[in-house]
Amino acid sequence: MTTADATTGTADPASTGTSAPAAPRDRAQRLRDTRAKLESETDLWVATADPSGGGPHLIPLSYHWDGAAFLISTPRTSVTSRNLLADRRVRLSLGPTRDVVVVDATAEPVDLADLGSQAADAFAARTGFDPRTLGTPYQYFRLRPHRIQAWREADELPGRTLMRDGTWLT
Repeated sequence: MTTADATTGTADPASTGTSAPAAPRDRAQRLRDTRAKLESETDLWVATADPSGGGPHLIPLSYHWDGAAFLISTPRTSVTSRNLLADRRVRLSLGPTRDVVVVDATAEPVDLADLGSQAADAFAARTGFDPRTLGTPYQYFRLRPHRIQAWREADELPGRTLMRDGTWLT
């Protein structure tokens, strides 16, 4: 519930729990903030599409970021696995709508035997979830970003692209 200023009848911003928007960040600050978010977050939204016309699919998954790629895991029979095996394009999203990071990436399927224990251990430690311990077969995917964008508000839309063709922009 908001309160209104008795003299003007306008809402008091302090009563809404909101504050004035922050000034737009420069590219260097956005890069620092984005890299920190990739390293500190655990979950993201994964959007895939069925290339045979079945439509888009969106699911939240946990991930491990190694500084170059995301590692995710999902049941082999899931819609996400089927979509990524048929069409390697994937879009990821992290953070709230007013501080979002959007990633366009290419998925590389990685079988557990080829993943290596170090990467599987890092995934399990980071996410608190170890697919190796389950009876259901899981598929790992390494998601290599080729474009990363980040923005908070409309005033940050210019310059929102921080990675292009897999290379961080400076």
